[in-house]
Amino acid sequence: MARDRWAGARDPEAFARSIGVNLAGRVKFYGISRWMFGSEPWLITLGDGVCVAAGVQFVTHDGGVLNLRKEYPDLEWTAPIVVGDDTFLGIRSLILPGVTIGRRCVIGAGSIVGRDIPDNTVAAGVPARPIRTTDEYVARLQAKSLGIGHLPAQAKAEAIKRIYGITTP
Repeated sequence: MARDRWAGARDPEAFARSIGVNLAGRVKFYGISRWMFGSEPWLITLGDGVCVAAGVQFVTHDGGVLNLRKEYPDLEWTAPIVVGDDTFLGIRSLILPGVTIGRRCVIGAGSIVGRDIPDNTVAAGVPARPIRTTDEYVARLQAKSLGIGHLPAQAKAEAIKRIYGITTP
C-alpha cells in the first residue's frame, strides 16, 4: 500500500498504466489510488488531456449481483468505461459501468454518471444530467474570469489575495 502511494505520487500516469488503466495520451490526476479504479482497471480508458480530480471513483461492475448468485450462479454485470479527450471529472464523481463520456466534457463535483454523456457537454447531479454545452460553460466563465489563469501558482495565489483583499503573512 505504501509502495502504491509512493508510485502514484511520483508518476501518476505510469502508476495508472501499471495497474492496467488504458491512457490514450496525457492524463492529469489530482490524487490517485489503486482503489479509485475498482477491480477491473483494464476496462477503463481515459483519453488525451483528461483531468481526474481527487476522489473520483470508476466502478466497472455491479456488486449487487453477489447476493443473487445463490439463485443465478452465472449472473454478472461488468462493462467498460470510456472517457473522451479533454474531459474534466470533478471531485468525488462516480462513473458507473458501461458509461462513455464524450470529448471536451465537464462532470460536476459529486456527480453520479450512470448514462452516456455526449461530446461538448457539462453534466452534473445525482444522477448526472446534461446542464449546458461546454461552449456555454466557457462563455459564462469568461464573463466572470479574474484573468489570471495564465500565472504560475504562487503569483496566482498572490493575485487572488490582492483581488479579494486578503492580507496574510
